[in-house]
Amino acid sequence: MRLLLDSNAFLWWAEADPKLSAVARNAIADPANEGLISMAALWELVIKASLGKLALPNDVETMATSQGFSVLAITFVHLHRLATLPRHHKNPFDRMIIAQALAEGIPIASADRRFPTYGVQVVW
Repeated sequence: MRLLLDSNAFLWWAEADPKLSAVARNAIADPANEGLISMAALWELVIKASLGKLALPNDVETMATSQGFSVLAITFVHLHRLATLPRHHKNPFDRMIIAQALAEGIPIASADRRFPTYGVQVVW
């Protein structure tokens, strides 16, 4: 299974934070699954770090590659799906991650309770 991580799940995994649910942790750790991190999530983390709202243990490229995650680039297919999303969520980064998951037909590891309102499969 391909599994897309939202920014919090990615950070909690990288830092072995107990906020990451056991279900999500097991899905990410399963070698049969391909862990993906959206460029939108990485962009969000870099912005928050540059504003002093977040301290990252490493640069995001090192964090993603050292954990074995593939980076999911933003494509026109994702942009088209984003344009059709209802406005359940205001965070533009989360909206892009949701659009990518819907366009790719893959679940998201996320604790965000608003994600399921879009019809995306959430692993938590």
